[in-house]
Amino acid sequence: MAKNGTLLWIDDEIELLRAHILFLKGKEYEVDIATNGRDALDRCRERVYDLILLDENMPGRTGLETLTLIKEMLPTVPVVMVTKSEEENIMNQAIGAKIADYLIKPVNPNQILLTLKKNIHKKDIITETTNTNYQQNMGRIAMQINDAASHNDWIEVYKTLVHWELELEHADNNMSEMLRMQKEEANSLFAKYIRRNYEGWFEAETKGTSPTLQPKAIFHQPSSISLQPEVRVGQPLLSPHLFRDRIFPLLDQKEKVVLIVFDNFRYDQWKVISHELSGEFAFDEELYYSILPTATQYARNAIFSGLMPNKIAEMFPELWVDEDEEEGKNLNEAPLIQTQIDRYRRRNTFSYHKINDAQAAERLVSQYRQFTNYDLNVVVVNFIDLLSHARTESKTLRELAADEAAYRSVTTTWFRHSPLRELFTLLAESDYKVVITTDHGSIRVNNPVKVVGDRNVNTNLRYKLGKNLSYNAREVYEIKDPRKVFLPSPNVSTAYIFAWGDSFFAYPNNYNHYVSYYRDTFQHGGISMEEMIVPLITLTPKKR
Repeated sequence: MAKNGTLLWIDDEIELLRAHILFLKGKEYEVDIATNGRDALDRCRERVYDLILLDENMPGRTGLETLTLIKEMLPTVPVVMVTKSEEENIMNQAIGAKIADYLIKPVNPNQILLTLKKNIHKKDIITETTNTNYQQNMGRIAMQINDAASHNDWIEVYKTLVHWELELEHADNNMSEMLRMQKEEANSLFAKYIRRNYEGWFEAETKGTSPTLQPKAIFHQPSSISLQPEVRVGQPLLSPHLFRDRIFPLLDQKEKVVLIVFDNFRYDQWKVISHELSGEFAFDEELYYSILPTATQYARNAIFSGLMPNKIAEMFPELWVDEDEEEGKNLNEAPLIQTQIDRYRRRNTFSYHKINDAQAAERLVSQYRQFTNYDLNVVVVNFIDLLSHARTESKTLRELAADEAAYRSVTTTWFRHSPLRELFTLLAESDYKVVITTDHGSIRVNNPVKVVGDRNVNTNLRYKLGKNLSYNAREVYEIKDPRKVFLPSPNVSTAYIFAWGDSFFAYPNNYNHYVSYYRDTFQHGGISMEEMIVPLITLTPKKR
């Protein structure tokens, strides 16, 4: 077998191409020849080729006719048209028949070689190049991880790791395992950073100096307000800051804003979806930090209210639902948005839409023109979170989204074919500012950590709260005084614990079954870069 591949060259003047064929054989390609379409089809029945070179102008059956029959027989084999003709209609027909390339005679051997590299060896070349580039950067990435000392440093670490994760995914190479180990090390150090610093982010608030805790002291900001974050030194942009520091400034600039919140949406998922939108929008990419727990009840309610969870419970008890209550935890989002607008003494109008299925998305698209009636339109999309939970329950779906790459691919496929894609097409033709964000991300868990609690302990696998929790303190991040991080405390002795890295909480009862069921599932609520460092993207239509 030829080292570099097996080719079929179809041309009625094949004798004039002997030099080219000898050149290719010297490059370790095996080259079969045919002088007409009939012989070419016979050869295609006898063996499978890596690539076919096809002349268009042949006696009897034309190149285009032969191409159609070859594609019926070997639909995945790349076919390169090699012809003297430069007629546009022939080019169009060939392209319509899904040729891999189109070369005009006379061709030189290097042109042929370039075509072969593009169509046969592209993946191998990408793999080799990506391998080399990652190997050259491994040391730098390791230093970046070890030197990370601030929330901004960790954002850059995460962006770097996601970049290489996506690069190596396409390269299909053996460096993926090394990257996985670097990512595990990064998440371990990130958890240490959070455990050392998270409570410190809120020290000013506990002393009553934060505007977040005294919203009535905040008045409507002038239209000249800066788009830069209004957070203290050492504190990142957090969930309660999003409206104050990103949405309201846009409204003050007289922008019409559409805010789309994808539940449980990670930065890597945004990066693959962004390719679907890059032709229509310009992007301003930013990452911010979700509060703990990285769960909808806490993080998304904090976004919409502009308050930390315990302040929501204190100020608006009718809008807060405790963990032990059976009522849905995110049913009051529109009223929470209104409370924030009222506290900042703003007059902005807004609409609110929750999308749980394709039918709801279709209704939203049909009502799109009504967006013009409001300053702000908020859309919450639950598909990705539903996908994450469904993958846990369904063996078939778990196989379909077997790993991180497949999980991203399913997300992209959904987005591409969802009615929401049509919504973005409409927005690209508008004057709206579009903001895409999320409440939190998720992480693929594999390491069980034993926790014992009473029947009132919540069911989340990445965080627990209760008054009678038993656990190994070295395996969790514990917050014994929830008030320090503005979390509700149903009982005086309530404590919170958070899983970090790829761990998840498991009960000793029926332990093996429990671990087997939840291992290799995507979960959220705890501490990891994937859960806490999440996208905040401003999209501007390119038509502007």
